[in-house]
Amino acid sequence: MSVTIDGEKSDAVPVPHRGLHRLLRGPRPEKVPGLVGTACAVIGFLDVAAGVFPRFRHSRMHAVAEVLPGALGPFAAALAISAGVLLLLLAHGLKRRKRRAWVAAVVLLPAGAVAQFVYRHSVVGTLLSLALLALLLRHQREFAALPDPRSRWKALANFVLLGVGSVGLGLIIVSSHPHRVVGDPGFLDRLEHVLYGLVGLEGPVDYTGQVSWTVGYSLGALGLLIAVTTLYLALRPESPAARLTDHDEARLRELLEQHGGRDSLGHFALRRDKGVVFSPSGKAAVCYRVVCGVMLASGDPIGDVEAWPGAIERFMEQARLHSWTPAVMGCSETGGHVWTRETGLDALELGDEAVVHVRDFTLSGRAMRNVRQMVKRIERGGYETRVRRVADLGPEELERIRRAASEWRGTDTERGFSMALGRIGDPADGDCVIATAHKADEDGNPGPYGDLKAVLHFVPWGRDGMSLDLMRRDRSADPGMNELLIVAALQAAPGLGVQRVSLNFAMFRSALARGERLGAGPVLRGWRGLLVFLSRWFQIESLYKFNAKFRPVWEPRFLVFRNTRDLPRIGFAAMQAEGFVTLGLPRPFNRGGATRQARPCAHVSVVTPARTAEREPQAA
Repeated sequence: MSVTIDGEKSDAVPVPHRGLHRLLRGPRPEKVPGLVGTACAVIGFLDVAAGVFPRFRHSRMHAVAEVLPGALGPFAAALAISAGVLLLLLAHGLKRRKRRAWVAAVVLLPAGAVAQFVYRHSVVGTLLSLALLALLLRHQREFAALPDPRSRWKALANFVLLGVGSVGLGLIIVSSHPHRVVGDPGFLDRLEHVLYGLVGLEGPVDYTGQVSWTVGYSLGALGLLIAVTTLYLALRPESPAARLTDHDEARLRELLEQHGGRDSLGHFALRRDKGVVFSPSGKAAVCYRVVCGVMLASGDPIGDVEAWPGAIERFMEQARLHSWTPAVMGCSETGGHVWTRETGLDALELGDEAVVHVRDFTLSGRAMRNVRQMVKRIERGGYETRVRRVADLGPEELERIRRAASEWRGTDTERGFSMALGRIGDPADGDCVIATAHKADEDGNPGPYGDLKAVLHFVPWGRDGMSLDLMRRDRSADPGMNELLIVAALQAAPGLGVQRVSLNFAMFRSALARGERLGAGPVLRGWRGLLVFLSRWFQIESLYKFNAKFRPVWEPRFLVFRNTRDLPRIGFAAMQAEGFVTLGLPRPFNRGGATRQARPCAHVSVVTPARTAEREPQAA
């Protein structure tokens, strides 16, 4: 076949239309999980609606659903609800590329195709089911994510939550046929009918026609779903949550000994509720925790900068293997450049870390007048301070400090993840620094913690620095305890060989600073106004102003993320990791609730509620 191009003939075959070529080629492999998951979710909603509402089964909308994959024909309510719920459960797993979800869909779709052909004689529905099955089989490599780690307590949570939801849905099913009900059953009768129906028994509510059969099998399907999912979660192998092993901790301490001075948050990697991945050379590591499907790393990688890419690659490989959303909280500017360069991720400035250089700190001058006056006033009130290494404290005093810090926490929820160590006085943390404030009672009687009134805990930052971990004080003590102890720690730092001290982390500090400058534009002023408004409930502006009292150097910290649409999910996971949002089982059912360690921090990567009367920044 000859084609004329620029007046000359050519024997080249013309390229098909680009749109037709794309249609024949099919979707891109990386798009298949999202498309299949969305299709399953839509079909699941349609099937559930068809099973619950009788009129919907005869509507044009369900006529479309009956030719789509997963619609199992005229089995009506029972099978429609069961298939719909299963497809809804599978949809999220398919979008996350879970292998088990793929296996379940591959098993379910042929059954749907057979049902379409045998019961509906629907060639279109059968072909669509087989087409979707072929798509899954062709792109099976895209569904290689491993199952998430879960404990057997998830079985109990599943039984309770799914049971409550099934009772609510069952009440809707029982009440959705008002013209077919015999008599006038009350709410308790309907509830009893639902409970009996979930275990396959006949309840007190009776219907005319075939409605009784429909309701009974619908409730039985819900009960079967509860039993199957609970049994599955209870019997499958248990995978432990992220824990730092002794061997991993020893390797991290070796890396921190050599490279710990690079990042002020490096020592927080030794939290024992984190997992860790090492570079192939073992010279770098990334610590993380998985929360709500988000793989959260904190701070910069530990170790040699040249080995960071290897550790980052291992981190991203783990995220891909489990289909977790990767994110990094609170990395430095250098760390942000390496993360974005090696992974193609994006970065967003979260705020600034306040770093005080000890040699430049002084209480003299007009700028330090407020801090100086507050410290002098508290000292005249009879308070004294002590700043020591943990290794220099006796076991009795350490235990008293631990109990006081736990009691003064102020909340039942333990907070902190990215910038908190999670323990005080561990024998392995002898280089940590504790600053304490003391004052005897007026009557001379010691309190439950002796004369102890406030505690600050610092972790090492290399060989010549320290980072603030937590701040606690007796609520009956005079205001200004935090200023007193920070000044005491800075003044005692030279004797401890400390040249730099990292204080609190201030969220959106640059926005607050630029928004209050002369000539700031309307966008900056509006953003600052919103932050000031939110500061009524959260420590945003107050924490920034508290840090600014000590004339620090501001070091920016960043959030590294993959897509903008992931930010809400990452933010929610970060708040849950930091302890500001708690989800899960009540404490009697939570094995982690038995061990109550002090994990709060002054370094907070999310906003912290103001608690004291003068709105001092307190790590609650």
